[in-house]
Amino acid sequence: MRHCLDCGVPLLLDHTHQPRPGGRPGPPSGPPERPPRPGDPGAASRADGRPMNLLAVLEGRPDGGEAWGGCWRRGRGRRCSLAVGLAIMTLVTASYILSGARQELLLASPFRLGAFPGSPGPGGPLGGEGPGPAKEPPPPPAGNLSAARDAPGLRLVLDSIAARIAFTARQLPGAAALRRQEPHMFAVIPRKFLPGSRSPCWYEEFAGPNTSDPYLANSYALYSRRFRTTFDALRKAFWGQLAQAAGRRYRLRCLPRFYVIGQPKCGTTDLYDRLRLHPEVQFSAIKEPHWWTRKRFGIVRLRDGLRDRYPVEDYLDLFDLAAHQVHRGLQAGAAGRSSRIVIGEASASTMWDNNAWTFFYDNSTDGEPPFLTQDFLHALQPDAQLIVMLRDPVERLYSDYLYFASSNKSAEDFHEKVTDALQLFEACLLDASLRACVYNNSLNNAMPVRLQVGLYAVYLLDWLDVFDRDQLLVLRLEDHASDVKATMRRVCQFLSLGPLSEKQEALMTRSPASNARRPEDRSLGPMWPLTQRLLRDFYRPFNARLAQVLGDEAFAWGKT
Repeated sequence: MRHCLDCGVPLLLDHTHQPRPGGRPGPPSGPPERPPRPGDPGAASRADGRPMNLLAVLEGRPDGGEAWGGCWRRGRGRRCSLAVGLAIMTLVTASYILSGARQELLLASPFRLGAFPGSPGPGGPLGGEGPGPAKEPPPPPAGNLSAARDAPGLRLVLDSIAARIAFTARQLPGAAALRRQEPHMFAVIPRKFLPGSRSPCWYEEFAGPNTSDPYLANSYALYSRRFRTTFDALRKAFWGQLAQAAGRRYRLRCLPRFYVIGQPKCGTTDLYDRLRLHPEVQFSAIKEPHWWTRKRFGIVRLRDGLRDRYPVEDYLDLFDLAAHQVHRGLQAGAAGRSSRIVIGEASASTMWDNNAWTFFYDNSTDGEPPFLTQDFLHALQPDAQLIVMLRDPVERLYSDYLYFASSNKSAEDFHEKVTDALQLFEACLLDASLRACVYNNSLNNAMPVRLQVGLYAVYLLDWLDVFDRDQLLVLRLEDHASDVKATMRRVCQFLSLGPLSEKQEALMTRSPASNARRPEDRSLGPMWPLTQRLLRDFYRPFNARLAQVLGDEAFAWGKT
């Protein structure tokens, strides 16, 4: 039995049907039409004696046993297949659009003149002119096109930033002002240290009972489970390292002789892992205590707010294992190799992170912090040695983004975050000085990428205001990656470390690089060329100033 394709009414084999308005069935009328014969020109576009709508096949309502199988039995298999194929194609296209995978749909067809190596034309091996004009290359992703349209506006932002860059000298705080800010720290750490130790060490009396836990109240142990194993080792070694004198017990306290102060994602972890293989070097029990910049203010994570401030004693506890070795060397005399122990610390935030100043210091200097980390460090340790590892700030920022971003990482997302950060930084410079913006806690928290960490010249100049140039060793990650042995020799010479055997040097310089980019991050590919150009233009004046201060054009990372 046949049915009307519009309203589904049953028809006789030799009748046609005129549907009523609204789709309600009506009686058959009119003379019967001649059924199409095979070979009839109209047969391909007619079904059951009437013009056929191709997609109407999907709308027919089968009756009883008639279903899709009936469609095939009546010779309509090809038309049904074509309709299903069109529907599937529509769904696939929609899924590409909704999932954001638009690049494949935007590519130009390869079936063009000169698209293949064997075809004639400018792009083929035969050379010469083709019969038609040369075609444009495939367009970039839609997001990249949109970003390119925004480039002129971003150029104005960069020009505005460059016009407001001014490297000015700081007004340094006096010793009395520093003591008023940190009275407890200055009371605990003495003005003079033991002359027989290469690291700043001193003995202090330990009055606790033998059954007490010397690390019971340590904030690092209380607030972090991952440090429990570390403090278990400290407890086991503690009691055997106390010195006895006049019926009293004394413990040796030490501060680092040198600090690896920055920057993050610049190879500081690799430098730390190699340097601690030297037999004369001992680091803190925790690689990055972040005490000078965060923990002494009670900051674990800024988004979590402030906790109780970590006292300086908690920081000193982290050097107890190193102090034990210094103590044994002092007891054995100058002949012992342990007496040459040099203690280090490697918090990559030390150079740049002063975000906590607004919570603790009076804002009376037009938005610039009245005290910086280096002011206190120099007041306590004027002879400290500082190591800085830097890299191309453009590449540093992308590596930083890949490491810290939690989800939706892509070159397009990175570009959007960079443009937002540039505009926020420019807005700050319209009303404040360069230093005020670099150390602006609210701005740094608002920027979606840590653009400010790559402004090396600003930080280095502030450190050179209080430390002498020969107290800083500034390295490039690019040089370290290309010649590890040369870099490590420079570091050992800077710290006046003893010579190594060939086996020891081979172990230090041939071990694989630490903290390399994760495989899942490498799969995301590079940043967009447009993003790279924007960042190169932004960092160029800062890099030029850095190269001028250090007297080395390599720190400009290419001026063009």
